Amino acid sequence: MNLEAAVYMIPVGISDAGPEAVVPADTLEAMRGIRHFIVENVRTARRWLRRCTPGCDIDSMTFSELSRHTRPEEIPAMLEPLRRGEPVGVMSEAGCPGVADPGAQVVSIAQREGFRVVPLVGPSSLLLALMASGFNGQGFTFNGYLPIADSERTAAIRRLEKTARNHGVTQIFIETPYRNRKMLDSLTATLRPDTLLCVAVAITDPEHQQIVTLPAAKWKNRKIELEKQPAVFLIG
Repeated sequence: MNLEAAVYMIPVGISDAGPEAVVPADTLEAMRGIRHFIVENVRTARRWLRRCTPGCDIDSMTFSELSRHTRPEEIPAMLEPLRRGEPVGVMSEAGCPGVADPGAQVVSIAQREGFRVVPLVGPSSLLLALMASGFNGQGFTFNGYLPIADSERTAAIRRLEKTARNHGVTQIFIETPYRNRKMLDSLTATLRPDTLLCVAVAITDPEHQQIVTLPAAKWKNRKIELEKQPAVFLIG
């Protein structure tokens, strides 16, 4: 497939489901036409490419790693293949690039320089979680990651709860899988008992998927497998 010179935003699945279950054929075909990638984690990116494009020549591809440790002045050079007229793919370590992800910095540069940015269709757990939550899907806010420090996290939860209850705006946020349990504990300890909380786990994995909406008080006795599973939290 001959692709035009553009930045292609490639979603990365985070469940054990096969790529064909969550990635459309057009996206898979586009991935086969890209040889230069800007990625959050090279190992993850190579593994995802092997799953999506079996038989691809990984060794002929180039990978520039863009993480939270990358210095801003290093980023423009990553788009040199694009300036030469070649397509460039951007991949997060998990999920959609550019959403709570450093890939947004690449897109900002590409937009300033007048290059086309093409978001490819793939798994989007945020919208899937919202669809299954029963919460307001017309007014919602994605808040990314909440603070790690206990006092700051508690203040953030109370602020989101106030917005959800007073204005009917669904509040969506995520957490690193190994901190999911602590997040749920913080939510149940902070939210008012009747505030509705949805926890959506392993959304694109049919074997492990759990999407449950309950008042905060009922979550204290509800068992849900959170460890090492990607999850989305929603307050409605």
